[in-house]
Amino acid sequence: MTTELKAPWIKNLGGVPASLTYRQCSMYEMVEAVAEKYPDYIAYDFMGSKTTYKTFIKEINDCARALKAIGVQEGESVTICMPNAPQTMIMFYAVNLVGAIANMVHPLSSEKEIEFTIRESGSAVCLTLDQMYGKFANIRQNVPLRSLIITSVKDVLSPIKKKGYYLMEGRKIKVPKDAVIIWWENFLKNGKGYKAPYERQRVGEDPAVILYSGGTTGTMKGILLSNLNFNALAAQILATNKMFKPGDKMLAVMPMFHGFGLGVSIHSMVANGGRCILIPRFTPESYAKLIKKHQPNFIAGVPTLYEALLRLPTLDKVNLACLKGVFSGGDSLSVELKKRFDAFLKSHGAHIVVREGYGTTECVTASCLTPVHMEKEGSIGLPFPDTYYKIVKVGTTEEVPYGEEGEICLCGPTVMMEYINHPEETVDTLKTHEDGHTWLHTGDLGMMDEDGFVYFRQRIKRMIVTSGYNVYPSQIENVLDAHDAVHMSCVIGVPDPLKMQKVIAFVMLKPGFSPSEETKISIMKHLEKNVAKYAMPKRIEFRDMLPTTLVGKVAYRKLEEEMAGKEI
Repeated sequence: MTTELKAPWIKNLGGVPASLTYRQCSMYEMVEAVAEKYPDYIAYDFMGSKTTYKTFIKEINDCARALKAIGVQEGESVTICMPNAPQTMIMFYAVNLVGAIANMVHPLSSEKEIEFTIRESGSAVCLTLDQMYGKFANIRQNVPLRSLIITSVKDVLSPIKKKGYYLMEGRKIKVPKDAVIIWWENFLKNGKGYKAPYERQRVGEDPAVILYSGGTTGTMKGILLSNLNFNALAAQILATNKMFKPGDKMLAVMPMFHGFGLGVSIHSMVANGGRCILIPRFTPESYAKLIKKHQPNFIAGVPTLYEALLRLPTLDKVNLACLKGVFSGGDSLSVELKKRFDAFLKSHGAHIVVREGYGTTECVTASCLTPVHMEKEGSIGLPFPDTYYKIVKVGTTEEVPYGEEGEICLCGPTVMMEYINHPEETVDTLKTHEDGHTWLHTGDLGMMDEDGFVYFRQRIKRMIVTSGYNVYPSQIENVLDAHDAVHMSCVIGVPDPLKMQKVIAFVMLKPGFSPSEETKISIMKHLEKNVAKYAMPKRIEFRDMLPTTLVGKVAYRKLEEEMAGKEI
């Protein structure tokens, strides 16, 4: 049985090509071509300042010279430990221009995590914020850093805003005068004296980026991605969003250390002439203000972002007719949350609905997306052009029939090169099947229907086994979220000597509902009508907030750790 999904795209989307042509060049060259075509278009906005593509390319080249001046070599790794800011974008493409590899690290990572990523990637150079200096000072003797470049938010602000920033935050930040660092301004100034060639010719298959993920085993791993991986994604995003026009605006809230933020909100935009509105620090309130101010054409986020926006009265009267696309990914979007946010969009003048996608960092980010004007409830959509999906029996390469659950596997131009320094797990994750193609085994459960639509069920390792039955937390969460009192939920399994695991539900209530016994009974009755007896939660805990990961997913592992060893 074949699961190649070219035909559904042609049939359902009326013109989306089944196959695309990808430029075999660097990411920088993609942006350079846009700058030649649209030099005066805005590449990015940051805190009120606008930068054209022409200026952006100059900034990248100046930074590339500076990198060569401090000795960065082709193929070397450069760590970028930054929020979404101009320096992050400039450095990212400058690293690409000189043929080095961008090692993307969360700026709020712990010292141990930062140390791990620097050692794992072998980075000799790092760019980070002045607020982060203390962490780097504490680990520097343990890592092979040759140069530490320090920048500040004020480096890219107007003179008036620099003063305001200093009074509000800057004066609190202290970097010792004798610190062995290079300040951003001096770094760029020193680069002006570099007169030798600094560009390196790179092709699509050359390594370009390292992103971090739990991999298929839940332990942190560096994922090596190529220029082609990102450039193919940019072409696929354009092909599946025909409403996009050069100059369209994207609110770039998803962070650049994450595939969703870097691949969709940044590279897919600037490789196609879009405008990135950079958001360095996310709060629902500030995000709402930016939507109102900038009237963006596209927004992309995790479900918790949309859940937070629903609670904000500041968006009550905002007209959202500007929106051409709203994308959800990074975590499972419950049916109920989608219904609520779709209704919110409609009531605010938008003529679209949330389009859910699916992907993993092992293929940059999204590889599957709900088509325009066609959706199936609970589906994550259809694979991108040139991307093939198949569902296999867990632990095998044996394909299962349509409608049957198994492990989601995918094959296409965005699939990673490898897990760095983990050849065994690379082999376990990238497997050659009988058809001769290399397939990425995602570690996710799902199924495919006869029209080629894919349905995500659960991380295989998150599946709860109780009394011999398989229980999928996301299915119970969907039922919980449909209750009138429930705002958000998270379901976990805890060890049990008789049943293997017991099901526990954590619930965040909507405003106006109290965490009373009466509310709990009402929720349990609702569950009893919709959930099999063996899958029923043995306990419901009310929480004011649910923990989230650094990219906004509900952190179910933290709840599992919290419950470890407790008697239920």
